Amino acid sequence: MRTPDNLFKQAIARPGAQIGLWVGLADPYAAELCATAGFDWLLIDGEHGPNDLRSMLAALQAVAPYPAQPVVRIPQGDTALIKQVMEIGATTLLVPMVESAAQARELARAMRYPPSGVRGVGSGLARSSRWSLYPQYLHEANERACLLVQVETAAALEHLDEIAAVEGVDGVFIGPADLSASMGYIGQPGHPQVRAAIDAAIGRIQAAGKAPGILATDEAQARHYIGLGARFVAVGVDATLLARSARDLAARFKAAPASAASGSGY
Repeated sequence: MRTPDNLFKQAIARPGAQIGLWVGLADPYAAELCATAGFDWLLIDGEHGPNDLRSMLAALQAVAPYPAQPVVRIPQGDTALIKQVMEIGATTLLVPMVESAAQARELARAMRYPPSGVRGVGSGLARSSRWSLYPQYLHEANERACLLVQVETAAALEHLDEIAAVEGVDGVFIGPADLSASMGYIGQPGHPQVRAAIDAAIGRIQAAGKAPGILATDEAQARHYIGLGARFVAVGVDATLLARSARDLAARFKAAPASAASGSGY
């Protein structure tokens, strides 16, 4: 049986935007629910979401029957962690805080078997090869690996062209929240200077032949980035959607009637 293709990697290599959702609740039941919504991809967040290796595994298993493609964000670009996350079946990784081409090259090598990389060989024990159900996995895995590097500081933007040029980097994700903080506008990802830097970065990533990506929960802003050519765009966060809907619902029933609030003459 042939190792399945990485459909997300194939999709971001083509024009058009893949629309995604951030999945940070760290619960496989919630991940499966989100997988039914119709998004192209789901980001299983292990940086800011309280996910560990086992909960990432459970999320991957929960979304596997659905068309939505899983992307796993690890907390840091550690070679041993990359090996573990790939062994549980992740094929697309998003790595935060990448600031140099040298760092990007090491990440690309960590995701690939020798001679192209340094990934340890042990897939017979792992979900990655479905416990050797894919007999050619060791020869097919490298081309299925998809690396997304997260550029989210002013220093990283200075080296963006070199980072995007690294062989083995498939996409460059811009992190607006950390970028705005790095530029001196913490909590203001929509600041004009931050937006201008992001717009320029999307063009530079495209010029390098790589896929630009971003998280934009403001619809108008998301459509703006899609119009600029962003290839993978997350347009919402599961925790935010739940919190907002729950609070809005409670407020509609708990708010005092206008007559009571203004006094009724008693």
